[in-house]
Amino acid sequence: MIRVLLVEDSKFLRLATERALIRAGFEVSTAANGEQVLQVAKEKLPDLIMLDLLLPKMTGADVLKALKSDPATAGIAVVVLSAMSGKNADRLLHDGAFAFLLKEDLRLGPAAACHGRHRAETPPGTGRRKVSSPRNSAVSQVILRM
Repeated sequence: MIRVLLVEDSKFLRLATERALIRAGFEVSTAANGEQVLQVAKEKLPDLIMLDLLLPKMTGADVLKALKSDPATAGIAVVVLSAMSGKNADRLLHDGAFAFLLKEDLRLGPAAACHGRHRAETPPGTGRRKVSSPRNSAVSQVILRM
């Protein structure tokens, strides 16, 4: 079973997304702030972290840098979820994010496959991202099932 760490400070969005991921067959852990992400990521070693950018205690961008600089968590795929425009997508992808998704493009059900997959594989300002490793395959499965 694919393990997902969902990071969202909005309780409503966290619960709705968590339920959708569980219904889709994923094992889900959650975190509501930047400090929790780092702790839970080391404890659970998820296959994928779905990371909000605007978090209390530590920004999503800082969390991403910390995850990628720690050998214990550097290999975990991170998909950045944001309600903000994709203007920071290139920087986040450069810092190690696998993909950048706009929350407005996500639907918490099967209809999201088209939008989610397109946004994940073709982030703004980059070429097509290839999915080749098992971990990247896990990311694709999560995105396709949302």
